Amino acid sequence: MSQEPEQKLPNSDLELDETDLVPRRRFLTLAGAGLLTIGFGSLAEGLVGGLSEPLNQRVESLIFQPQQPVPEFPISAIEPDKLIINSFRGTPAINPLAYRLTIDGEVNNPLSLSMGDLQKIPFTSMVIRHVCVEGWAAIVQWGGVRLRDLMAIAKPSDQVKYVYFYSADGYYESWDIDSVMHPQTLMAYQKNGQPLTPAYGAPLRLASPVKLGYKLSKWVTRIQFTSSLGKKRGYWEDLGYEWYAGL
Repeated sequence: MSQEPEQKLPNSDLELDETDLVPRRRFLTLAGAGLLTIGFGSLAEGLVGGLSEPLNQRVESLIFQPQQPVPEFPISAIEPDKLIINSFRGTPAINPLAYRLTIDGEVNNPLSLSMGDLQKIPFTSMVIRHVCVEGWAAIVQWGGVRLRDLMAIAKPSDQVKYVYFYSADGYYESWDIDSVMHPQTLMAYQKNGQPLTPAYGAPLRLASPVKLGYKLSKWVTRIQFTSSLGKKRGYWEDLGYEWYAGL
C-alpha cells in the first residue's frame, strides 16, 4: 500500500514522526465498503446529481437532522483499544505552550486562543461512537469545548454557511454550518477522561457523532467561517470521497 504524496506544511517548524503513520486506504479500494458505510449520504448526493452543493446539503440535512442530539453511551461502554490511529502523513510535533487556535473568516470577532483560553470556556464531555469509512468503529469519551460556544464568541456573520478546518499537518476539511452548530460537535482536548495525546490529535481535534471519521480533523490550528465553498473542500473529498459524510 503506497503512502500518500507528501504536501508542503503551512509551518516549516513542524516535524512529522513517520513511525506513527497508519495510511488510509485509497478511495477506489474502498468502493464497496465505503459506499455501504457512507450510506444515505451517498444516496442523497446521487439523487441531486449535478445540481448545486447547497441543494445537496439541504437534501442531506433533511435526512440526517443535524441538530438532533445523538444518544450517548455509558462510561462502561468505552472501547479504549478500538480507536485506530490514522493519519495521511504522520504526527506533527506541536509545542502546546506555543499553540494557538485561530478563528477567522467572516466573523465579527476574530480570535487567537491558547489552550489556557480554551480551558476557561465551559467544558463538555460525551461518550459517542466514532465511525470510520474504512469499516471500523469505536466508542470513545471526548471532552472539550462545544464549537457552538466558540461561535458565540467569534460571532460569524449571518451569511456564513460553511466552516473550514485547517490542521498542523496540512490536512484540511470543510463542514456545513448546521453540523458545526450541533450540540455534540466539540473541539476536544481530552480522550477517555485523560489529556489528548499527540497521536490522537493533541492539542485540539474535532469530535462529533454526526460525521464520518475523515471529517474529524486532528491537530486543528485554524477555523475559518465562510459564506461559500472554495474549489478545495477537503483532502479526501478532493480525491473522491463524499462531502457531507453524515451519520
